[in-house]
Amino acid sequence: MIVLFIDEIHMLMGDGKSDAANLLKPMLARGTLHCIGATTITEYRKYVEKDGAFERRFQRVDVKEPSIRETVAILRGLQPRYEIHHGVRILDSALVTAAQLASRYLTYRKLPDSAVDLIDEAAASVAVARDSKPEELDSKERQLNLLEVEIKALERDQDADASTKERLEQARQKYQSIEEELEPIRAKYAEERAGHEELTNAKRKLDELEVKAQDAERRHDSATVADIRYFAIPDLKNRIDELEAQVAEEEAKSEDFLVKNVVGAEQVAETAAKLTGIPVQKLTQAENAKLITMEKELSSAVVGQGDAVKAVANAIRLSRSGLANPNQPASFLFLGLSGSELIVQS
Repeated sequence: MIVLFIDEIHMLMGDGKSDAANLLKPMLARGTLHCIGATTITEYRKYVEKDGAFERRFQRVDVKEPSIRETVAILRGLQPRYEIHHGVRILDSALVTAAQLASRYLTYRKLPDSAVDLIDEAAASVAVARDSKPEELDSKERQLNLLEVEIKALERDQDADASTKERLEQARQKYQSIEEELEPIRAKYAEERAGHEELTNAKRKLDELEVKAQDAERRHDSATVADIRYFAIPDLKNRIDELEAQVAEEEAKSEDFLVKNVVGAEQVAETAAKLTGIPVQKLTQAENAKLITMEKELSSAVVGQGDAVKAVANAIRLSRSGLANPNQPASFLFLGLSGSELIVQS
């Protein structure tokens, strides 16, 4: 059975009799066409609901926004594709952090879309930084370029006086010294890049093998399926595990790793901070720590109102502990003389 899936199905609706929706109605009524359409609630009400004949041929199914736990599961399913696309390694902690931060701070968008974009942007940032030369390497190569220009200029005028010859010799010695310092850095940088590229290529090859296996299954090619599923894929997975263990071991040994190719919770928090304007420290601070220091934070903005600050903090802690109805809003009535709002620091 073939099922037709139409994304943004409201785009089929038109003003005339020759729109795509009218062309599909006879086949939908006879049951010769199996179709699934997707659209937003707003667009459904604006376009689809107005055409009762077209709407009756579909069963409406409301898809709710996934929870944080469900979003993490979705991100885990997408993780290999984003690792291959950006050529980076995405940690599970990054997926959990993305779901939590997107749910709490990117409220103008819905899960899992907001969390997926967080992971995508964080991975892209790491990939761009990886493809750029490390600061240490780039700085020394810039020094070499400047010295090359200086040496060429001094070589033209070396017969002018003794001081020029002396400066030329000093420049050559400095150039040689920096070149010697650069040699191990370049070797380390090339080695680290090669290791990450091999791991990325292995993951890309694994994805290609999965596609080939699925294609062979559709063609009922049992020999090819068996060869890929039981030999090629297991061997490649073992190689990927070895490469990941090797990269993790090297990163653990050396803190000054030149090629940063890992997307963790910190990178996701930095991306969220750029999108929201909230400092990274506040994004990554544990909720328990925020609840404990709530009076201190509020008192820094509200002066001389200890009782009010304490009442608000206690109400919030009561709600977060699960002892209050989470769907019931908190209502506070602050009473005071005219002008008392000036206790809030600007």
